[in-house]
Amino acid sequence: MTININCDMGESFGLYKLGDDEGIMPYITEANVACGFHGSDPNHMRATVELAKQHDVKVGAHFALPDLQGFGRREMKIDRAELANIITYQIGALKGFLELADVELNHLKPHGALYAMAAGQEHIAHAVADAGALYEVPIFGLAGTLHEEIYRARGLEFRAEFYADLDYKTDGSIIITREHHTVDPDAAAERCLRAVRDGLTKSVDGVDIPVRVETICVHSDTPNAVEVAMAVSASLKSSSEK
Repeated sequence: MTININCDMGESFGLYKLGDDEGIMPYITEANVACGFHGSDPNHMRATVELAKQHDVKVGAHFALPDLQGFGRREMKIDRAELANIITYQIGALKGFLELADVELNHLKPHGALYAMAAGQEHIAHAVADAGALYEVPIFGLAGTLHEEIYRARGLEFRAEFYADLDYKTDGSIIITREHHTVDPDAAAERCLRAVRDGLTKSVDGVDIPVRVETICVHSDTPNAVEVAMAVSASLKSSSEK
């Protein structure tokens, strides 16, 4: 079962620590490194890239709206050209640290409100694609949304993502909260395994909805993120050995 596990990480800022990046790194295959606009700073960006390299974890740029105080989880009104520049700026910052560590840029992924906006607003999805076209790496997103429709139409590679620690609405969209709460690791692992095997997950209304999974996300700011990542990783490995 060759499903990757990714994590939004490197989001500490100055003296403020967010998430246990060292603890979670052994259980993931892809690190989505914050680029300074919702979290992180130059020191943490460099440290996270070097930590990922130590664990042979691939690194992607996790870019956001310019909203440090709101952790990038508040919508903003920004036009396509300005947003494409904002995204390009962030990816460029991470690229510098990747070059210092001799690590390749593996993928791109919008963060928080930007992720949700790109799923449903054409000009936002095009802004992501405008920046993404420069790098020729896959972009993570939700299958069946404008993420997939517009990125593919623009000739970009798309990777369908499933969330281990977020709830889904019946329309297939995810519920993005300002703060993440503890989730049951075993329940999260079972939900991920069902999504991979059957292409289904239950919405908050108890309705089975279709999903596609090529990579599974665990957020580092989920309070028990390490336990969740460990359970999901073990479940996928166990299933692949059967």
